[in-house]
Amino acid sequence: MRKWCCLLILTFLLSGCGMQTQESERLKDLDFTVMDLEKVPEELRDVLEEKKSMPFKVTYEDDGYLYICVGYGEQDTSGYSIAVEDLYLTDNAICVDTELLGPGKGETTTAAVTCPYIVLKLEYLDKSVVFE
Repeated sequence: MRKWCCLLILTFLLSGCGMQTQESERLKDLDFTVMDLEKVPEELRDVLEEKKSMPFKVTYEDDGYLYICVGYGEQDTSGYSIAVEDLYLTDNAICVDTELLGPGKGETTTAAVTCPYIVLKLEYLDKSVVFE
């Protein structure tokens, strides 16, 4: 009897975890703009300049906009870019997924240290940001 009770409680708890993941279902894709560094607020520009040599994930709110920034640290050559794989809203978060893309085959690169990062601007939403 005791084993069945424990099994029933365990089943209930595990099914509760499944219900929680449903809360984080995609509600909608979010519109965004990839920002040029010159158009980023000065305070955020200073933060990016300080952090760019190491991988980073930063959010910044200013004047009704949310800036989501992802950097991949120092790379040994030129030719890197960043793709936004996903940016969407759930019940409790903004989810963002980016990917560092290396130089393409046959692409001419320069042997110089680069620090690729991306700044996404979107309308401010009072949600936490989850980096995937």
